[in-house]
Amino acid sequence: MENPSSGHVTRLLNDWSDGDSTALDELMPILYDELRSLAAHYLRRERADHTLQPTALVHEAYFRLVDQNDVHWQNRAHFFGVTAQMMRRVLIDHAKSHRRAKRGGGIIKVDLDQAAGLSAEQVSEALALDDVLDALARIDPRKGKIVELRYFGGLSVEETAEVLGISPTTVMRDWALAKAWLYNEIKGENDNG
Repeated sequence: MENPSSGHVTRLLNDWSDGDSTALDELMPILYDELRSLAAHYLRRERADHTLQPTALVHEAYFRLVDQNDVHWQNRAHFFGVTAQMMRRVLIDHAKSHRRAKRGGGIIKVDLDQAAGLSAEQVSEALALDDVLDALARIDPRKGKIVELRYFGGLSVEETAEVLGISPTTVMRDWALAKAWLYNEIKGENDNG
């Protein structure tokens, strides 16, 4: 399939925002490969035997996207920024469900192979990163969003700048500061047990 113009995608996103469900039906096949690449990017940062596959992550994010009623899509970059955030939430929810299952929560059933593949340390690391990123977002929302878009979403500096409506230089500066802040927070947590 040929790569449609950015303007065509933006028009479909705007039509979808205006309630045209046929626009979403036309949009998904166009963007599916990019969404799957984004999901694979996320999952590369997870453990090797993660129970979610890129296709499942895309589908879960899709279901969450369809439930969005108040989003007025600006452009392709905005769409991928929101999708990256949703994929992050799916992975965190997945980690939390594994934590509950390992504690005997009984609400979520997992087979023995899935439960054995997820160590308590890996779940704790994912949740700790999520907590630290949430703390950064409370202190400086723009830096938190930049980390989410760059690290989790795999967006380039230019794409991140476009989503946030700031210059690429500002993205690079905030990205460097955010990484340093996160490093210090995570290092501090590790030093303190």
